Amino acid sequence: MATSPTTNRPPVPALFKVALAPVQAFFRLEASSGILLALCAVAALAWANSPWSASYVSVFDAPLRLEVVGHGGHFTFRELINDGLMTLFFFLVGMEIKRELSAGELRTFSRALLPLIAALGGMVVPAGLYFAFTRGTPAQGGWAIPMATDIAFAIGCLTLVKARVGHGLVVFLTALAIFDDIGGILVIALFYGTGLHVEWLAIAAALVAVLWGLNRFYVRNGLIYAAVGVALWYAMHHGGIHATLSGVVLGMAIPALPTRPGREVLEELAEYIRGLVSQPDDESARGAQLLHIEEALEDIEPPLNRFVHLWHGYVAYGIVPLFALANSGVDVSGMSPSDLLKPLPLGIIVGLFVGKQLGIFLFTWAAVKAGVSPLPAGGSLAQLHGVAVVAGIGFTVALFVGGLAFAGQPALLAEAKLGILTGSLLSAVVGYLLLRYVARPAQAVLQTPS
Repeated sequence: MATSPTTNRPPVPALFKVALAPVQAFFRLEASSGILLALCAVAALAWANSPWSASYVSVFDAPLRLEVVGHGGHFTFRELINDGLMTLFFFLVGMEIKRELSAGELRTFSRALLPLIAALGGMVVPAGLYFAFTRGTPAQGGWAIPMATDIAFAIGCLTLVKARVGHGLVVFLTALAIFDDIGGILVIALFYGTGLHVEWLAIAAALVAVLWGLNRFYVRNGLIYAAVGVALWYAMHHGGIHATLSGVVLGMAIPALPTRPGREVLEELAEYIRGLVSQPDDESARGAQLLHIEEALEDIEPPLNRFVHLWHGYVAYGIVPLFALANSGVDVSGMSPSDLLKPLPLGIIVGLFVGKQLGIFLFTWAAVKAGVSPLPAGGSLAQLHGVAVVAGIGFTVALFVGGLAFAGQPALLAEAKLGILTGSLLSAVVGYLLLRYVARPAQAVLQTPS
């Protein structure tokens, strides 16, 4: 009897199994990316306030230089993360937006309407409250900071109470966060540029047209998209639009539909496999046969899905936690609790914790009462309130916008980070407690009034 290849492998030592099991279980956990993000934020705070705080500054402010064909630039390690690696984060955001618009929860107007209304409330009210606290001060330019919802943290928080939150509300929060991302992208593009340069923007527009052509002709080669994406990043950087937004444009250009209908491909494969079964087994041809099957199956999977699967792990477990580590280190040694009452941090805290829940809950409730849309399936008003509070976890995008709003103003940036961390923590803890101990699953779905 032939021995299968797996039986020839040496057994895995029991010690390795014991050591790896918790790690494997952690990465299978739905909330793991949010937990890792929180751990990195805590680690950054601890590092920045430890006896080794100078090393935190020296690591992330370390000067770097990149030179290609005689052209190069100087930047710090933190700038490499924020302006370079975060482009991949926005690339993933762009693909997620396109997937939801083409085949997900936002593919029809009726499905998208309620989370769109909720997102508008969750952006307008927090920005208005922040501006009310900071009007006339040097901090008023950070009005967009409390508009953001960190989808990894928020979904992670809901995962901890998933027995008490229906799938409809999870989908609602996901769609809301995607609209938040779209709003944040527009705000960054329109209000946080560095002065527009028409010639570079013309080059960027030409590159966008190239991406449109690649999408139109269903190009699937990732290297081609990467080359155009790098050129677009460079053009947008010199054009005065924040270069990370090139990632969104690139993500939206990836084809989201399969090359051929799935049923047609499967029927052809079934016929091909029946032909192989009826023939004598030929080991020399096996590689070519498997390659044919693999290429046929690739026609079913859209390139967008393939790229999302490829990059999600790197972004969720690498780039975003590294961003949190590089940007959450606030030296609080010279601060006191009264510093939270300064206009800038207080405006962010009130915007995230109060403005988010008020805007989302009231706009959603008004839309339901007006008959625009029913409440998400399986949800109660108490659960909706809890989800609205959780949406006040701003963190990643809020820190990103804060860095743009107060670039070159370290004192204001430190206050902004303090407000973001406090407001996000309040939203996470209170939202969790509301959903865990107060909100109850709806006995009946609240229907649109007749």
